[in-house]
Amino acid sequence: MNTTLIRTEVSAIGVQPDQDFYKDIFHQNSGTEYAQAVKLAQERVSDFLKNNKKPFSGIKPAEIKAKIDKVDFEIPLPDYESLLDEVDELYVNHATAFHLPEYIAHLNCPVVIPALAAEVIISAINSSQDTYDQSAGGTFIERKLIDWTSEEVGFKHGDGVFTAGGSQSNLMGLLLARDYYALKYQKWNIKLDGLPSDASKFRIFVSDKAHFSNHKTTWVLGLGEQAIINVGVDQRYRMDPEKLEKAIADEIEKGNIPIAITATAGTTDFGNIDPLKAIANIAAKHKLWLHVDAAYGCGLLLTEKQRHLLNGIELADSVTIDYHKSFFQPVSSSAFIVKNKLHLNMIKHHADYLNPKEQNYDALPAQVNKSVIQTTRRFDALKLWFTLRYMGKKKLGQFTDTLIETTQQTAAYLESDPNFQLLCHSDIGVLLFRYLDGPLESNSCEVNKYIKEKLFFSGEVLVASTKVNGEFYLKFTILNPLTTLNDIKNILNLIKQNGNEYHRLN
Repeated sequence: MNTTLIRTEVSAIGVQPDQDFYKDIFHQNSGTEYAQAVKLAQERVSDFLKNNKKPFSGIKPAEIKAKIDKVDFEIPLPDYESLLDEVDELYVNHATAFHLPEYIAHLNCPVVIPALAAEVIISAINSSQDTYDQSAGGTFIERKLIDWTSEEVGFKHGDGVFTAGGSQSNLMGLLLARDYYALKYQKWNIKLDGLPSDASKFRIFVSDKAHFSNHKTTWVLGLGEQAIINVGVDQRYRMDPEKLEKAIADEIEKGNIPIAITATAGTTDFGNIDPLKAIANIAAKHKLWLHVDAAYGCGLLLTEKQRHLLNGIELADSVTIDYHKSFFQPVSSSAFIVKNKLHLNMIKHHADYLNPKEQNYDALPAQVNKSVIQTTRRFDALKLWFTLRYMGKKKLGQFTDTLIETTQQTAAYLESDPNFQLLCHSDIGVLLFRYLDGPLESNSCEVNKYIKEKLFFSGEVLVASTKVNGEFYLKFTILNPLTTLNDIKNILNLIKQNGNEYHRLN
């Protein structure tokens, strides 16, 4: 008889089930079951590393969907081997292998092993980071890492909180910018009273190459995407300070209300850094909140050689950090940092069952007071703790130096080959380029689209793409320190082969 039916019948007649009935719950008597399950899962991860020779299987969406649609949740599997076989077929065998040099598409980094060891502890113990009584040591480990990050940014009295990702951190930055403006200059408390009557005039200035989360944030904040003013860029697609000044003046002349600027330290499409000092001076001049989205560029904090590229970040009011992009951490591991810790008071909300108003938070801290969206939060900070304590900042910084070096070598190689057109150089590790058959440009968009799709469904190489001024470009995101110039040359040869194939067929 099915084990599930036996359990149901036992429960129905009121008979006390034996201890084996509870073996699937993580508790003091389930150590053997836990060890077996984790060991079997670890073996499949090892197989994933051994067996993957290309970054993607090439499976088509309809095929994988059909396989998953056949699964019946009413019929449990008999053992872990069967379960893992199913997961192999449905997921692992088709998972993107970010650790291979042929994966060069998006901002997905290979992860460091100390952080993976931390994940075992995080998942099993399952602490929640909202209050001290749910995570005593975890509370102070997170605070220590936030303090360390604040100091690396250049904030003397900073504070912050771990978040689920850069989009959430950007949301927190602009939320504080909105509420700070209303409180300081209008004596209006948005948290208590809602948006002021003139909120539709609030304006936030971003580069027209900034991350799309800025636009999504404005409608979440009730300001609408109309609140975003896209500022023009220079030849390397960085925010142009002169155009920023003009944009601010134009909005003031229209009767609108500038409240904030978001500068980008590491654009998604170009890997370039806005001129932070010049932008900070403009923000100070107009009394605007300055948020720096350093989700990608935060890796520069680790390297003495390249740290100067972030000069001016210390002048910001708030900063987004994505450890899971540039600190080689597993998703998710991010942070939101503010220069003035008192600004986090704007987002406090007290609940008697969790963080009562009368509690002394110096004596009994609660990280939930610093979080806007998440109450329950994983102890993701432990991954970064493991990494820094085992590897150290210097080694991580050397990884970043290597990425930048490889990117510079790749850019030079692209410029030397007449079959490729490099759009611009990168401060960090993103290069936009396109394949050209000699001087031919009339169908460059179509041939490059063909190349990308052909490579993707072959599974041999994964590259990304984007459009600039309506033109289609291939995109390399170099975020793996193991990727060499020879790997890049092999990828470019495959791109050429597929480009030549396109011309034969057309």
